[in-house]
Amino acid sequence: MNTEITIHPKLQHLGLATSNLDAMLDWYRKVLGMTVNARVGAPGGPRNGPSFSAAFVTNDEVHHRMVFFEFPGIAADPDKRHHARVQHIAFEYETLDDLLGTYVRLKGLGITPVMAADEGSQTSFYYLDPDGNSIELNVNNYGNDWTATEHMKTAAASAGHPRRVFVDPEQMLTAQNTGASAWSLHERAFAGEFAPEKPYDVRGML
Repeated sequence: MNTEITIHPKLQHLGLATSNLDAMLDWYRKVLGMTVNARVGAPGGPRNGPSFSAAFVTNDEVHHRMVFFEFPGIAADPDKRHHARVQHIAFEYETLDDLLGTYVRLKGLGITPVMAADEGSQTSFYYLDPDGNSIELNVNNYGNDWTATEHMKTAAASAGHPRRVFVDPEQMLTAQNTGASAWSLHERAFAGEFAPEKPYDVRGML
């Protein structure tokens, strides 16, 4: 038994409180392919606290990656950006094709990103779930974690922070459809070629 060295466990799942369980489950099913492995409820009482319902969901082989706890009477915080909170939750795709294809699929369902950017190490599209939580969908621009990490370290050391260039997914799609490679799309995006016509309002994301 190791009692001296810090062991590095993997992040397995996260939990979110909501008063909108069905809407949240529907959104995460559409956006991330989450399926419900268990849905339970517990009555309130002096020992076990308020009544609640919970749904355990996943989109891979792990029994659950997220848990949604529905508590009656709670509401989304309209001023959450001024309070301590989880700022965003990120999910990674293997390829830029997967990210752009997901963008097209979700747009067809009426779900569009509130912000999209090439952040050097990755390209990221940000969405808001029904409770206003920021969900990031991204792809590693380098295709491997070591190189992306070195990019981030170098950028932070030289500029004080990693650089982020806003992009218009539609312009990226147009360029992709003319045969541009994933690396070319990253280079052109980071150079500002795919800048959106209307700037994103990122105040609600910060």
